[in-house]
Amino acid sequence: MSPYDTTAPAPAATATSASAPAPAPGELRARVWESVMAFDEAATIGTVVRALDGGTGAEELLLDVIAAVQGRVGREWAANRITVAQEHAATAINDRAVTAIALHPSAHTEPTRGRVVVACVDGEWHALPARLLAEVLRIRGWHVDYLGAQVTAPHLVAHLHRTGPDAVALSGSLATRLPAAHATITACQAVGTPVIVGGAAFGPGGRYARLLGADGWAPDARAAADELARGPLPRVRPGHQAIDDLPHLKDQEYTLVARSRPRLVGSVFGQLADAYPAMRTYTEVQRERTAEDLSHIVEFLAAALYTGDEDLFCGFLVWTAGVLDARGVPAASLLPALELLERELQDFPRATATLRAGAARLTRTPLTTAGTAE
Repeated sequence: MSPYDTTAPAPAATATSASAPAPAPGELRARVWESVMAFDEAATIGTVVRALDGGTGAEELLLDVIAAVQGRVGREWAANRITVAQEHAATAINDRAVTAIALHPSAHTEPTRGRVVVACVDGEWHALPARLLAEVLRIRGWHVDYLGAQVTAPHLVAHLHRTGPDAVALSGSLATRLPAAHATITACQAVGTPVIVGGAAFGPGGRYARLLGADGWAPDARAAADELARGPLPRVRPGHQAIDDLPHLKDQEYTLVARSRPRLVGSVFGQLADAYPAMRTYTEVQRERTAEDLSHIVEFLAAALYTGDEDLFCGFLVWTAGVLDARGVPAASLLPALELLERELQDFPRATATLRAGAARLTRTPLTTAGTAE
């Protein structure tokens, strides 16, 4: 029997089990975590289906169990306690568990409220948060068009023209995708559709949501559903342009740094062994990872220049220091790379100031703090 077959009769309950209370979210999280880490998809799905059969709400399972377990997956990877392969497997199992919950009869609600398009920012592959929001909105009676990961602005706008939704819910996890998010927000608003955004990309308290002109922000799926339920989002400003939100972009520093990323990475990588002699003993795999780290550093520098917020870059460096420290790589290894980048970008005052701020933050942040940053 398939674990997705929720129409099959449940085993007859004993007198003890019939009166037993539904498991608490903490107990369900522990069970799901254990089965996910054992790569046991059937056990994971069995746990959530039995919980649904026992009266646990579908929304509670999605947000207080599956989302919480997925958050722990990310923290465990950052702390080097699970591998990339384990992280991918866990995410896939959690996604299948979401499907099992969505197909359960208790999760079915007839649409009565309106239409919402849920999508990820262009270049954003972390689709599970958006998927969770889509299912919560369906449970609450919305007609939902879930478009999934990495949706370009032109494709999204074409969909809006065809369907005329009440709102777009845009998800982003990586701050490097904020320029794409800004373009998408502005494009949706240009056709008269308000946008609510969410996800770690939009910063603490949604600071970048406001900066980029979004019509709403929510810290999680439950809050987003609550916000949409309160009434229509404010209608968009006529004639609004992206540059209206970020006048500092006129200095072209963001554009020039973003476009020169391959050259910057290549140049710094070529000089790094002299600036950081320990690199001379790196294996080929370690050298490849170093090049990837340099690319991420430049990407986050560009995102900080786009938003005009040094804290975006500094926070990324602190998080990266924690990830490196968990893997036995000294956080101090980042400093020579920052110095070399500063030399390369000496004619860019905002970029050099951001690099200096990042280096200063690294030197005064204990590794124990960096290791817990997310």
